[in-house]
Amino acid sequence: MEKKPDFKELTRRERQIMEIVYRLGRAMATDVMEHMSGRPANATVRTLLSVLEEKGYLTHATEKGKYIYSPTVPLTSARRSALDNVLETFFSGAEAAAAISILKKADAKLTEAERKLILEIIEESRKRGR
Repeated sequence: MEKKPDFKELTRRERQIMEIVYRLGRAMATDVMEHMSGRPANATVRTLLSVLEEKGYLTHATEKGKYIYSPTVPLTSARRSALDNVLETFFSGAEAAAAISILKKADAKLTEAERKLILEIIEESRKRGR
């Protein structure tokens, strides 16, 4: 059975590349270079893309002789993995403390739909007794 990619194992640059590929949906090395800070060398970006593919985070298709990279893990799964890492690292796994921290954040602007959804989730949790 193939090991599922663990986003905690990524280096800073690898995380940056994954963020770019997720944002774009799919990307060539030149697309990644355009969006990276510090303007890394072409060879560096291509090497990192290959490393991410070897680690199982990316896959590629060839179109007109160019590699087009796509994530192997859906964005929702990647978000959950990143959130789990933040929860464990900064909140010792305490989801409620993390949620309260996010909601108290001074610039947390919630839409009416977001407020309604949060209240629905809280009410559903009450009904389940959690």
